[in-house]
Amino acid sequence: MNEYVEPLGMRILIRKDEARQETRGGIVLPDTSEIPTITGRVVQISVQIERDQDFPIRKYDKVLFHPKDAIPVDFEADNLLFVVPVADVVAVFRKPPKDFPRIESMSDSGDEDE
Repeated sequence: MNEYVEPLGMRILIRKDEARQETRGGIVLPDTSEIPTITGRVVQISVQIERDQDFPIRKYDKVLFHPKDAIPVDFEADNLLFVVPVADVVAVFRKPPKDFPRIESMSDSGDEDE
């Protein structure tokens, strides 16, 4: 029998990314370090969110979420699945389209004093 988790209401199912054990700068993080936000991939969204165009969250999006109200799902051995209220999703990671204009910094603006 194949089972799956379907979130209800304004919730989504997220597979949490593996925790980094070392920062980009090379600092090793202890196992007890608490990070207030977590990234993960959307595995499933509720029908209510799917039908609501005000929420730009779709299946397979990478998101940043606050774990305070996240409910762990004991569905897999490594327990990386969480049911998360959509209000706790603070960002969706997007790649710019290929024709997206490059944003120049103030130093690249080309203002030359002559």
